[in-house]
Amino acid sequence: MHATNREAEPMNTTVHLPQVGAETFGDITEDANGIPLTHAQVIRNVLAEGQKAEEVGLDFFGIGEHHRDDFSVSSPETVLAALAATTQNIKLGTAVTVLSSDDPVRVYERFATLDALSSGRAEIIAGRGSFIESFPLFGLDLEDYEELFEEKLALMAKLRHGDPVSWSGRHRAALRGQQVYPLLEGKPLTTWVGVGGSPQSVIRAARHGLPLFLAIIGGQPAAFEPLVDLYHRALKEFSEPEQPVGAHFHGLVADTDEEALELLWPHYQRSMNRLGAERGWGPASRIQLQAAMGPQGAMMAGSPETVARKMANAVTTLGLSRIDIKYSAGSLPHEHLMKSIEMLGTEVKPRIHELLSASQEN
Repeated sequence: MHATNREAEPMNTTVHLPQVGAETFGDITEDANGIPLTHAQVIRNVLAEGQKAEEVGLDFFGIGEHHRDDFSVSSPETVLAALAATTQNIKLGTAVTVLSSDDPVRVYERFATLDALSSGRAEIIAGRGSFIESFPLFGLDLEDYEELFEEKLALMAKLRHGDPVSWSGRHRAALRGQQVYPLLEGKPLTTWVGVGGSPQSVIRAARHGLPLFLAIIGGQPAAFEPLVDLYHRALKEFSEPEQPVGAHFHGLVADTDEEALELLWPHYQRSMNRLGAERGWGPASRIQLQAAMGPQGAMMAGSPETVARKMANAVTTLGLSRIDIKYSAGSLPHEHLMKSIEMLGTEVKPRIHELLSASQEN
């Protein structure tokens, strides 16, 4: 592959003071009496959560796309547009956009509109998603799972610059010098590639010269270090400029580690057992959750100090430019989510920066 002739976007793969973000899937939460809220109320609560993330100084707020009854948000850009009008500084994006079952032209149009409303704060994390409900919903064949994402990411990588595009593929009409609107005011749309753990997906992100966002939802964060190394080697092989790496973890910030465990467990158990029934997993166990919350686990849950130390360690190990917590946890009530966001911004983020600054001085 030949080198790109575009100027690389400002970045640094060894960011000493990383950005810290919050993400949600708009999980259907319960009220104080254990009654599930309506989808509409949860969406209104997500808006309040995004506003809280801005208020407490977080760098990014992301909303995932789903098309099933246990999540409220099927159109993240609509909620993000409302946030664009009620915030000033925080970056706004998806976690993730299921690009395989969408039209990249429409994705560009929606995010270019969001970028205009937010004065350049829009971001896309494009992925295949961990659920497949959108494929039959939009009339797509799962036999084309891999090819759909490859084609659509290739087109999105062109569209994000805002220039006229020529492209052809098997799954949508060709474009021949087509200009897509609205036009961007400045830089290209920030478009990350969300990756679960596939080396092929990492190489694909590098081939398109796009930044990498890891979804680390199990195991040990350190196990992803070879994938990060592969990504940087692949960028060089494809003669692409260096790009940032971010990562997404599940978690919850509470006053103490014990409180975080007690808050999470019933909601974690319910969610994991539902997914387990769908995917053939065994029943969730409390020991499993405790292990994930332990020093080597991927669950960023506990007291501010515990969470900050685990996040700082992940940043150092993986060379992260941004680290996000998916703070929504199944049916866990909104008030606990708001408190978690507040502590993430006011206590965890400053402590991460303090720990990393101290480590650089030693």
